[in-house]
Amino acid sequence: MSGLTPPIRHENNREITDSNRRVPVADRRTARPFTLWREVLVAYLAPALMAGAGGVASGQSGLTMAAFTSIAGTSAVVALLIGSWLQRRGRSRPWTTALPRIMVAAILAVGAAVIAGLVGWFASRWLPDHTSVVDTAWLARLHIDLPISAAVAAVIVSWRWRRQNP
Repeated sequence: MSGLTPPIRHENNREITDSNRRVPVADRRTARPFTLWREVLVAYLAPALMAGAGGVASGQSGLTMAAFTSIAGTSAVVALLIGSWLQRRGRSRPWTTALPRIMVAAILAVGAAVIAGLVGWFASRWLPDHTSVVDTAWLARLHIDLPISAAVAAVIVSWRWRRQNP
């Protein structure tokens, strides 16, 4: 026995008491509520660092530039839009809480990817014809970068929101 309190249980040859036991998973969820600014920050930094590191490691300067602009920027914008919509109106929409979490994430991911794909296609066609932006390689990447980034951000934000709002 350690101290005056009896152990609650033994785990890996160690006494678990009130002072050293882990907080249950349910308590950890309520301890960190869904915070939109944190979600948007992570939605920008995670893809920027991962794709940027991939671009540096492979020597692709286009990927490195896209990592901090179109990939991470799209991810942050989608996280902001979907996260704010879920915070304001998510509970009032029965399908966001009635369907399984994976279905909500899939529906929002497909919707975000379709919209982002259309924006990427439109931007890659319209910008060179109507502005002084020349037809560069990063414009050709938009129809791929935007839908993938949007889908990943939609899945992560909706999954984390739904975990906090069962």
